[in-house]
Amino acid sequence: MAGFSLKMPKLGESITEATIIRWLKNVGDRIEMDEPILEIATDKVDSEIPSPVEGVLKERLFNEGDVVAVETIIAIIETETGSAGDQVAQTPLLQATGSDQNQEAATTGNYDNLQSKALKGRDTAGRFYSPLVRTVAKKEKLTVDELEKIPGSGHLNRLTIKDLKAYMSNRSYQGTPVSLPTPAIKKPIPVPTNEEPDSIVSVGGDDTVIEMSRMRKLIADHMVMSEATSVHITLFAEADVTNLVNWRNQQKDQFEKHEGGKLTYTPVFIEAISKALRDYPMVNVSVDGNKIIVRKNVNIGMAVATPDGNLIVPVIKNADHMSLLGLAIKVNDLATRARINQLKPDEIQGGTFTLTNFGTFGALGGTPIINQPQVAILGVGLIQKKPVVIETPQGDTIGIRHIIMLSLSCDHRVVDGALGSQFMKRVASYLEEFDNSRVL
Repeated sequence: MAGFSLKMPKLGESITEATIIRWLKNVGDRIEMDEPILEIATDKVDSEIPSPVEGVLKERLFNEGDVVAVETIIAIIETETGSAGDQVAQTPLLQATGSDQNQEAATTGNYDNLQSKALKGRDTAGRFYSPLVRTVAKKEKLTVDELEKIPGSGHLNRLTIKDLKAYMSNRSYQGTPVSLPTPAIKKPIPVPTNEEPDSIVSVGGDDTVIEMSRMRKLIADHMVMSEATSVHITLFAEADVTNLVNWRNQQKDQFEKHEGGKLTYTPVFIEAISKALRDYPMVNVSVDGNKIIVRKNVNIGMAVATPDGNLIVPVIKNADHMSLLGLAIKVNDLATRARINQLKPDEIQGGTFTLTNFGTFGALGGTPIINQPQVAILGVGLIQKKPVVIETPQGDTIGIRHIIMLSLSCDHRVVDGALGSQFMKRVASYLEEFDNSRVL
């Protein structure tokens, strides 16, 4: 038998720790590969951690409610080969009550000093609050008494994010004011916020006031921050995608039969973008002050609309190294799990360029807002049949072709009109020259 050390996974570039919400397996339990072992929470998302091996849970090194640094060994799983080792590296816990946090509380006013009591991992009755719940509670300025009175649907009356959202929805409807977080911007740029003075907008007796959901507030703040950070310009181009349309019509039934999902245009768009980013690497960059960071990897984010009307952007890592079939399968998987809130934290991190599809909802085009810290985003519109001039050796003629509008918003600090236009033209060329004899 051998001992496999299960570590707290890396959950994104900015996440350094996570809280163990609940162990799903006890010592001695049999564990199958990819079977969830425990639930964890960060200030961004709650997630289940699956087992990368098959075996028996030999030891749990942390308890429910413990805050654990990423890359720390949290459990030992006994597998079928070799002999189990006794040396286990255990990283000290990162306590939420450290001196830095106490110093911050001392400088943020009386309200935050009182509020910090509500943001502890457990209340006086021992009820557990995940980092995500505590983050939302702090932003919404919930009091200790309010948190303690909200019914919890989780294990041992744990307050889940769904419970908190349901309470906030009812609380907002009753007229309790909810403040909006101010976007965090590294440089001193005056940034407009979504907070508005009282009575700036008149409300009539027949009007209905609906409070923004937490997700909608975050989206709004991110968009305001992006507009204040980047100098946006938007360029437009049309592409003849008749070959692509014909190819998809030939391949979609077979793809659905073999893969069990729809064959969309998105993987082809991502393939074209990935190739163009390799051709023009200065579009695959980020800006840090006066420095330009050229990204080695091509990680394409794709905007996905969720059933509640919000947007989330899962990321396809190293998209330029994937086959078209691999991209098609990955696109369907991420889009499906995005709509049912089952994405892992790392799957929404690390994007270097974003694609957004206006055409899905019938729009001809648009002017997308850059997803920071990226410097460009490509929007694709509705594919339409149009009469166009076709040049032939025998002369010009009129034909019916499938045309799509592309719109590239880019950060004029580092991507000027020439570079942006060249990049977008290259994307259009890859789409127009698509080989309709390709087989998935």
